[in-house]
Amino acid sequence: MTRSPSRALRRDLYAAGAAALLVTAAVLVGRHIQDTRHTLFVSWPPLFANWDPHLGPGTPAAVLVAAGTIAYGPALATRLPWRALLPAAWGTAMAWIFSLALIDGWHRGIARRLTTRYEYLQVIDRFDDIPATLRTFTDHILLGSPDHWPAHIAGHPPAATLTFVLLDRIGLRGGGWAGVWCIVIGATACVAVLVTIRALADETLARRAAPFLVLAPAAVWMGTSADAYFAAVAAWAVALLALAVTRGSMWCAGASGLLFGLTCYLSYGLTLVALIAVAVLVLGRPRPVLLVPLLAGLAVVPALFTLAGFDWWEAYRLLVTRYNQGAGGVRPYGYWVWANLACTVLITGLATVAGLRRTGAVLLRREGDDRSGARRLALLVAAALLALLVADLSGMSKAETERIWLPFAVWLLPACAFLTRPRAWLIAQALLALLLNHLLRTGW
Repeated sequence: MTRSPSRALRRDLYAAGAAALLVTAAVLVGRHIQDTRHTLFVSWPPLFANWDPHLGPGTPAAVLVAAGTIAYGPALATRLPWRALLPAAWGTAMAWIFSLALIDGWHRGIARRLTTRYEYLQVIDRFDDIPATLRTFTDHILLGSPDHWPAHIAGHPPAATLTFVLLDRIGLRGGGWAGVWCIVIGATACVAVLVTIRALADETLARRAAPFLVLAPAAVWMGTSADAYFAAVAAWAVALLALAVTRGSMWCAGASGLLFGLTCYLSYGLTLVALIAVAVLVLGRPRPVLLVPLLAGLAVVPALFTLAGFDWWEAYRLLVTRYNQGAGGVRPYGYWVWANLACTVLITGLATVAGLRRTGAVLLRREGDDRSGARRLALLVAAALLALLVADLSGMSKAETERIWLPFAVWLLPACAFLTRPRAWLIAQALLALLLNHLLRTGW
């Protein structure tokens, strides 16, 4: 039985209201725990941020990008030729991320982000001899080890740091170039998601999702964070896999495998992107022969790092120990296991929560068949949600998930394609991002 639009909208609002209550609870409970026990190690729980209302040079641009996307985004997404829509989405996403980052100014908002004592650019000079550094990489993960790596270097496989080492080698030195790299590459994630939806589900749904992918509150943390770059690599791995299984392309399968291998050497937690990949394979039902280039491509990056002397499994084992040596071993699992979900609400927005409610309704609906575009998109979004929940339950992501979970968040945003009244929901998305970036100083 088809439900009335007004009833469905009320249920959307109930879901959004429940999510708002979850965030409120995470703020209040987190504030109490931090004030009384000092075990959260965040200044404005559940986010790793400080309360600091401010304006900046990016403020007018951010407001203009938001207003333009709200006013014209849904119509342009419907009317533009597909080949024009993709670069338009990328350009607008870049403008949104850059303008939000510049609210904090060029130096603090972009150029300094990846140069702090926790970040990758701190260790560029230790990679003068790359093969030797890779052979001894695991010797410096634990806190008690000599010259132990800063937090983000120890917390990721070396491909993450090597990216910035190679940028430095080709002359793109310093935090400014590193920040621009993460924003420009990270903004392509929305394009990869659109390509995937069109290939596996339906072009109309992809077009409806486009403005929400562009105007995501996640942009606050995509500028500037290496996790934005990781999100894009993972998203393109999935997109190429979707093209491979729908077009029967051996080249796309090989390229997808290559990027999946790289993804696993950018972040240990992104092995969970395999759950999204499985959903693509189930939906695409590829010819078995496509698995040959896929697996061959998948083996390339692990083989290169293993031959260079880096042991992924040993590094991960040591990382677990390192994680428990620091704040991760003190932060209470009982709080973060649900407060992380409040962080997810903040990076994906209330519109996505309403979209996820509709995603569940699509999956539970009895009419229709598994080949319908809506159901296929719902299954893809559900796989991403499952990956995020597994990451949450693992206990290896306590706090800072507003940044760490960007690679999963970009796959939840397409749930907004199921919403009615897109402009109203886009207003809510934009207001959330603008409030967060003007009221808080985010960091990591």
